[in-house]
Amino acid sequence: MRQLNQIHALLVKNPKPQVLNPWLGYLTNSSAPQNAIFLYNQMLHHPTSHNHYTFTYALKACCLLHSPHKGQEIQAHVTKSGHISDTFIQNSLLHFYVIQSDIVSATRVFDSIPVPDVVSWTSMISGLSKCGFVEEAIVKFMSMDVKPNSTTLVTVLSSCSTLRALKFGKAVHGHCLRNFHERNLILENAVLDFYLRCGSLASARYLFVKMPKRDVVSWTSMVGGYAQRGFCEEAVKLFQQLLQGDEAEPNEATIVNVLSACSSICALSSGQQVHAYISTRRDLTANGNVGNALINMYVKCGNLEMAISVFQSLKHKDIISWSTIICGMAMNGHGIHVLQLFSSMLVNGVSPDGVTFLGLLSACSHAGLVNQGLMFFNAMKKVYRIVPETQHYACLVDMYGRAGLVEEAEAFIKEMPTEADGPVWGALLNACKIYGNEEMVERIREGLRNSAGVSTGTYALLSNAYAKHDRWDDSNKVRDEMREMGLKAPPGRSWIEIGPSI
Repeated sequence: MRQLNQIHALLVKNPKPQVLNPWLGYLTNSSAPQNAIFLYNQMLHHPTSHNHYTFTYALKACCLLHSPHKGQEIQAHVTKSGHISDTFIQNSLLHFYVIQSDIVSATRVFDSIPVPDVVSWTSMISGLSKCGFVEEAIVKFMSMDVKPNSTTLVTVLSSCSTLRALKFGKAVHGHCLRNFHERNLILENAVLDFYLRCGSLASARYLFVKMPKRDVVSWTSMVGGYAQRGFCEEAVKLFQQLLQGDEAEPNEATIVNVLSACSSICALSSGQQVHAYISTRRDLTANGNVGNALINMYVKCGNLEMAISVFQSLKHKDIISWSTIICGMAMNGHGIHVLQLFSSMLVNGVSPDGVTFLGLLSACSHAGLVNQGLMFFNAMKKVYRIVPETQHYACLVDMYGRAGLVEEAEAFIKEMPTEADGPVWGALLNACKIYGNEEMVERIREGLRNSAGVSTGTYALLSNAYAKHDRWDDSNKVRDEMREMGLKAPPGRSWIEIGPSI
């Protein structure tokens, strides 16, 4: 209120733009940008109190406030006053519409600019990419008639990553090397992220090693890239290298990525070391994403005691926290505890999602609780309006099968609203193998021929089911079909931790 009184005094005493615009800029960047709009409205009442800079500040305030109607009002005013031809105002309008994800209006503004500069082009490319028009963003980049800057290249590399356009992205990287002789860490990190997202780990590793300066973004990208591509041992080793050096300090994203890697290879000792490191950092706490990642790591490694301990220590338990501990308990065979956790979740006012029900159905399957499983499945559809996915149907079939209700499992598949795919048939096939229903195996084979998403493991299970009934010719035929389709069972792999090594 005191600031607004001072502004009102200035408007009366000295209504000049060189005096008022700094105030407008200050208010725009403050915690209350709505005050900037208040000042802007007052300035419009004094013809000599504003210039083109006034409108750029006001548009920025609209961006921060997500106020599309006020932005359109400002556009109408600058058009009427003749300021619309100013490049700064045109670019501010373009940026405003990009922030609002109004790509149609942004395109209209861009097309109205007689000579777009690099800021105009970059905003337009960024807007197209942000709104999902990534191919159009690349086409727009290729039509640029001005030299792109580093921000332009960062934006187009993001589009290349989304499209997995490795060849074109490499060409953009080549342009960077030829035209940017000074090191630019933001651009180098964008190139690194591009190679990682396109799965070119060798190129990413080479670039990472050659970078003269790396920050936490560089390290986090590499750790996450390795983890997401299944090179979890390398991800853990790289994180350990980060801790041993003084180049950067891990942030929350780094921690979550390395814990994901530990979970994938059940590296409990390495995960515990990460947990110990978290406790040494005052700015990192086992809450939110980090806490959820710790729970996931401990349940995947089978240490339920620590998983429950971390879960109970969370100040705020969100749907991911509850679903992770529920699925983890189910995975480790604690069906009754899962039902108790689900009750606590509802008491705490957290609504379940599809992942939660997947854990519940899995728990009922392993515990032989068929009636409870059916109850949860019906509640998921009718009470919570969650559309079942393939995994939910596969869980139900598995639940029937484990209980020896093979005929009911097959009947359930016939009543499914969608065609059964590989995982569903695989669950029924596993039940047939256990309970020896030879006739049903034949019907499953027919179902597999018309299904998508059939894994190598499912075909191997079919072959083994025939072998169990001494039908060796049929067993070998399935193996031959697998070879014709190029399916090959991956060799088994195990991890063992010896000291700090995996």
